[in-house]
Parts: sequence; C-alpha cells; structure tokens
Amino acid sequence: MHRHDRHANHGNPDDLDAYIGKMEDPGREVWQRPDEVVSALHVAPGDTVADIGAGPGYFALRLARAVGSLGTVYAVDVVPEMVAVLRERLDRAGVGNVAPILARDGDPLLPPAACDLVLVVNTFHHFPNGPDYLKSLSAKLKPGGRIANVDFHKRETPVGPPLEHRVSREAFLEAAREAGLALVEEKTFLPYQYFVVLRPS
Repeated sequence: MHRHDRHANHGNPDDLDAYIGKMEDPGREVWQRPDEVVSALHVAPGDTVADIGAGPGYFALRLARAVGSLGTVYAVDVVPEMVAVLRERLDRAGVGNVAPILARDGDPLLPPAACDLVLVVNTFHHFPNGPDYLKSLSAKLKPGGRIANVDFHKRETPVGPPLEHRVSREAFLEAAREAGLALVEEKTFLPYQYFVVLRPS
C-alpha cells in the first residue's frame, strides 16, 4: 500500500501531488481499464468491498457507484496524507458509502468476515509478507467472498514499477496457495497486468 513511497511523501505535498498525479493520469484509463475491471468483478448493489492500497480513490470511487447506497467500500491505505486526500475528495463529492481506513503495514484493520470482495491493484509488492497478508485478507471475507489481484507482469512494459519491484503471476499464485487461496477466475483483457480472482480453498 505504497509503503515504499510513504517516507518520500511524508510531509512533502509536492511529492505527494506528483505521486497522485501519476496515479490519476488520464492516460492510465487506456491500459488500466478501470471501468472494465469493476464490471468484470460483478460487484452487486449492497455488497461490501475493500480496496487495498486505495490511494486517492481511483478504484474506490468506481466501486462506490457499483455497490450503491446500500453497499460499503473500505478504502485502505497506510499513507496518512493519502487517506486525508481521499477524505477531502469524498466530502467534496458527497460520497457517503466509502469508509477510508488508515491501516498498518501488516494489518488492513478491516472488520472480520465483512467483505464480499477484496480488491488489490498494483499493491501486492508493497506487502511486508505476501502470504501472511493474503491470509489476513482472507479472514476479512464473508463465506463465498473473493480476493481479486491486479498487478504488473514481471517483464518490461511502457508503464509500471521497476522490474525488481514486480511480482510475477506465478510467484503471486504461489503466495496465494501458501495463504490457502485457490484461483477461481482469470481475466486477460489488460495489456500489461494479470488479473486473477481467488477464494479460500
């Protein structure tokens, strides 16, 4: 959840603004396809969804529309300034179904057995211990709940983090197996990222 950027951004609004600008660059829609991602997750009105590494709300705000007024989106991040930016945005937009959560590095601070879906986008490589964190996310799922992970392939792409920060699809699925999760669905429409859906096995 932006762990590597936290110290660089802490107390430095210029860096934070640049980071948010990068996350929300209009060009991102071309390759991230956020509306297609949300549609492919089949989120239903009234669902409870967690967005891990939510940042300024790129996916959280879209998920808020998908779950509707009876649903809830937990927008989780470990960067206090990022959570503050998200709170301001929610207030300005009058969005009442998103709950920002300032989490700890190893703990999303979500209520147990609360979520129909946990979404992790471009964030897994920031987790201090991948399998342990996935296990903790699994404990936040309702019966039948799912974890979806979208992240960059471990190869050169026009956008994305340096190769040494990336976790390959195979390495991610191995961590998921260690955490007691099984692959139940995979989408292949994203040009630079894998998109996998898991359930506790």
